[in-house]
Amino acid sequence: MSTESAAPALRIFTEPQQGATYDDLLTIARHTEDAGFDAFFRSDHYLAMGSSDGLPGPTDAWTTLAGLARETSRVRLGTLMTAATFRHPGPLAISVAQVDQMSGGRVEFGIGTGWFDDEHTAYGIPFPPLGERFDRLAEQLEIITGLWATPDGERFSFSGKHYRLADSPALPKPAQRPGPPVLIGGGGPKRTPALAARFADEFNLPFAPIDDAVAQFARVDAACAQIGRDPASVTKSVALVACVGRDDAEVARRAGVIGRDVDELRANGLAGTPAQVVDRIGLWRERTGITRLYLQVLDIADLDHLDLVAAEVAPRL
Repeated sequence: MSTESAAPALRIFTEPQQGATYDDLLTIARHTEDAGFDAFFRSDHYLAMGSSDGLPGPTDAWTTLAGLARETSRVRLGTLMTAATFRHPGPLAISVAQVDQMSGGRVEFGIGTGWFDDEHTAYGIPFPPLGERFDRLAEQLEIITGLWATPDGERFSFSGKHYRLADSPALPKPAQRPGPPVLIGGGGPKRTPALAARFADEFNLPFAPIDDAVAQFARVDAACAQIGRDPASVTKSVALVACVGRDDAEVARRAGVIGRDVDELRANGLAGTPAQVVDRIGLWRERTGITRLYLQVLDIADLDHLDLVAAEVAPRL
């Protein structure tokens, strides 16, 4: 990986299934925009994880993003990652295209297999074995990108093992042509890099050690080379939990609020004073060449946290 990459663009990434209303998300999304961050992303989950009660209940990812599309003006909007198990590919292509239109072309489309079996059980969503979920994801990617890329006035058909579309008008079209950027991510050693090489504009690795990121990015590059694609055409990014404080006491307070240990966060995330976090991001940039960094913000009510990062981390990268 090159060590001469530009400073990574900072993006805010939230986990609203842990407990957030649409109004909560609107507040932090607007603050993300006003503070100068590059993008606002959210997870796509229907059930809280860990010890959280999740009150007042989940918000749907694409319903949320539709609202934010009309109530923000600059910030990019997207998912890490839309669960392929939740929605059929045809209606999903329509929803994402419509939200892209509503935002004026600011949507980025992250999609994955879906992995949290408990939320499927809780809401009556089928949860096939992992191999079938990858098969379905591959077909969904072919269908969604195929629908968006179909020229105006032409029709789209697809016949796969799990989905069939016949004579679709392939409408509506997204504002971005041929479609919103596609994000694929994860640590799978074979099928994930292969799918990324075929379909992804960006590859994201969440919550992994630097050495693992280096190895996975190399697999994506190799998969690209195998099909004749320039590996440099795939943007590389990571997602890491953020816990930044003006001093050790503030770092510890923020870690306590989200139920995490400071030492663990320093080892596995971005925790510490602004100077310490700048150094940590610099190490990630040198080792991996990332050009985007998703800051997982788990306490979405702590808007001062965003202000601190915007004022004392972002300008020093």
